[in-house]
Amino acid sequence: MVVKFYWTALFLVGLVACNGGGTDEPEKTAEQLAIEELAGASGSETWTVRNGGSVSKDGTLQNDTYTDFEIRFISNNTGKNYLTENSNLLFDSNGNWAFEGENYDKIILSGIQPAANREISFTRTQNRLRLEWNVPAPQNARVSALAGFYVFDLVLME
Repeated sequence: MVVKFYWTALFLVGLVACNGGGTDEPEKTAEQLAIEELAGASGSETWTVRNGGSVSKDGTLQNDTYTDFEIRFISNNTGKNYLTENSNLLFDSNGNWAFEGENYDKIILSGIQPAANREISFTRTQNRLRLEWNVPAPQNARVSALAGFYVFDLVLME
């Protein structure tokens, strides 16, 4: 009787260990995780220079030029969109974004301003987001002043 109880208990423990404790949610894909890096689990997050962020161009701080800069990444059923404020003609005020390549660590923004249609690398560490990209010198003088290598270290807006 004790042996039978022992094997029954062992069987039940094994059954619980194999089936219990897990969630029924499927694992997220690399793309879903990368979307959350930019737009958060809610599908919309705003990043800003305020409260400890910084901007540099060719290694020189540009915080005074972008003090109130904000970018919001949105991902929902209608697509991937972005909104910006106070970008000093570097970004469009709104548009779409997409991943560049299959590593999901680079994005492309739509638009006509210098940051648009450029490969932008991003990394997120907790409540900080780093964007890096190059704006090549164009043929027209209006945009050549904005040419250079940019690094935006942004803070999650709460």
